[in-house]
Amino acid sequence: MQEIVERRCSDLLSQAVENAATDIHIKPEQDGYSISFRSFQAFKQVTKIPLELGNRMIAYFKYLSLLDMSEKRKPQTGSFQLPIENHPYYFRISTLPSVLTKESIVIRIMADDAAVSIHTLAAFRDSAHLLEKLSGAPQGLLLFTGPTGCGKSTTLYSLLKHCAERLNRNIITLEDPVERKNHSILQIQVNEKAGLSYAAGLKAILRHDPDIIMIGEIRDAETAQIAVRAALTGHLVLSTIHARHSVGCLHRLYDLGVSYEDMAQTLIAISAQKIIPVYNSMDQLETSYRALYEILHGERLMEALDSAKEKKPYRLPEHLSFGGQIREGVKIGAIEAIPEAENNPYS
Repeated sequence: MQEIVERRCSDLLSQAVENAATDIHIKPEQDGYSISFRSFQAFKQVTKIPLELGNRMIAYFKYLSLLDMSEKRKPQTGSFQLPIENHPYYFRISTLPSVLTKESIVIRIMADDAAVSIHTLAAFRDSAHLLEKLSGAPQGLLLFTGPTGCGKSTTLYSLLKHCAERLNRNIITLEDPVERKNHSILQIQVNEKAGLSYAAGLKAILRHDPDIIMIGEIRDAETAQIAVRAALTGHLVLSTIHARHSVGCLHRLYDLGVSYEDMAQTLIAISAQKIIPVYNSMDQLETSYRALYEILHGERLMEALDSAKEKKPYRLPEHLSFGGQIREGVKIGAIEAIPEAENNPYS
């Protein structure tokens, strides 16, 4: 039975990679488990499996991730590495207990590729140049926001690669968990059981002479304060945060207890992003997906902060917004027209 479980798990991972999925969802139902794939285009169910097989597969994934297999009442996170088609991949897993007394599990899929250049990721060259310039700042807070699966971490690691190799800066990351292993930077994984929290980890990192600190994700008020304090101590801090758009990130930070004065002192820029289809060649027969960036910085960042303080709405100029960039890209034939549909992941 164990061999069958291992083979089914391996086949599931291979199928997800083959379908260019970014996440695998294994969700409990009354009479079994449903398995769904998320990709840039859609979220769709691919199969259902019996309860017994689902329980065993989840247990096996927890075993690979070095999680507590007997603990089913608390959320857990971890990661593991496996080769698929002779190519190494990292898989980050998250478990949640459900009211059905069964666990739900989500597996994030990440190819173990060396971080690619931001110029390869970006839909427009100007955005890539600007992000590289901003990441060269000596100190401050540079944030990346956008929906799940939009490529924030990919952009972040690309810029870290640029800072390490082109700017020769000493980089230390504090992540929970480490998403992608990179041998050119020092990566620290949060371990609450061992007493290595975000707060304790940051104190240790500050004594280790870093030029750049990367905090995996700002999820709560404590982490937000940690990021601000690190930026105020004269370091460049990069992190991700969930918000609807770049301006909305200011309100999100305020909700997490960061004052507008601290934002004005530390924020260098906020980059929101989404994934869009672009043309690979001038014949427009093949398409791929690139990142579109909405970057709030400089005077416009200060204007947005002033508007937020006064509780007034603020809009970026049309040509800098997502909509304006998409319309310009469609106009010059570099971006596919994106239909205005309710299920459109780019709207």
